[in-house]
Amino acid sequence: MSEDDEHRVHGEDLSAVVTAVLTGSRLLVAVAARSLGAVEDKVTLPQFRMLVVLAGHGETKLVTMAELLGVNSSTAMRMADRLLAAGLIVREVNPHNRRESLMRLTDEGHRIVDQVTARRRQEISAIVTRMSTEQRRALISAMNAFNEAGGESPVNAPHPLGWPDV
Repeated sequence: MSEDDEHRVHGEDLSAVVTAVLTGSRLLVAVAARSLGAVEDKVTLPQFRMLVVLAGHGETKLVTMAELLGVNSSTAMRMADRLLAAGLIVREVNPHNRRESLMRLTDEGHRIVDQVTARRRQEISAIVTRMSTEQRRALISAMNAFNEAGGESPVNAPHPLGWPDV
């Protein structure tokens, strides 16, 4: 396969597609960061991700949380310690295995996830409404195809924040 063939996928310039996706990703990361707004003094974006996982999974073991976040257990423990100190999670010994720790959101943790999700949804809605109807339809089709190709299932959960399996 020639170098030109490697850079073309069914007549499309692969480089242009990758650049467009990276640019869109940068925009979504900026939206995610801005959506923390009033709670950024309480949680960082990675800590918020832990809250989202807990919102989606309910009570979760620390080891499972580390796997879901793609971090080592000691990193997950430090994040959990900070969220515990902020009153956003509760961590208890697993009654079925005393060597394990279980975490769950507090009411305040749920409130923050809901608040940030609403802000993010609002900002994304504002961006999308500046697009034509045709562009929005094309975006739905393209994003669904992109998500399917990446193995991401459709988000029907109450907190669709764009992180895999959260």
